[in-house]
Amino acid sequence: MASKHVIATRHTKSIKNRFASRFLRSLLRMKRSDRFGGSRSNEGVRKRSTHRIKMAAYASMARAVGPSRTWSRALLFKLRNRARIQGVLRKRCLVSKKNKKKRVVRNKVIISREPSRTDTLRKLVPGGDSMDICCLLEETAHYIKCLATQVKVMQSIADQSLL
Repeated sequence: MASKHVIATRHTKSIKNRFASRFLRSLLRMKRSDRFGGSRSNEGVRKRSTHRIKMAAYASMARAVGPSRTWSRALLFKLRNRARIQGVLRKRCLVSKKNKKKRVVRNKVIISREPSRTDTLRKLVPGGDSMDICCLLEETAHYIKCLATQVKVMQSIADQSLL
């Protein structure tokens, strides 16, 4: 029978492979659609490209992990809704361009308290606001492992592209 460490390593490697293949496919799709930025030096284009790469990395990691984790479900839900909203906004912008009115916000008295470490952690982990502390810590540990894997894969891709 395989030890717990070996099983965890196999699982991590499979997540790493799934993430790498999904992320590379996303990058290839961006390059083919010519929205990648290419050799243009325009700051706005580079900023959009960076944002798209970041979103592709998040989506690839969440899809590689699957729906078994709360943070991956929350992240996929957030990305899906953001895509829907942006699609609707693009259609509205193309149909009619109206002048946007600036809203003046008046001074309000807001009573705030110092956020606890748990509250801060809940904001950092996707879907963390609906978890109890035990689940939050477990999901945070898994999320950190996945982010570390994401960094390693992206670093290896960057190293390969420099050669």
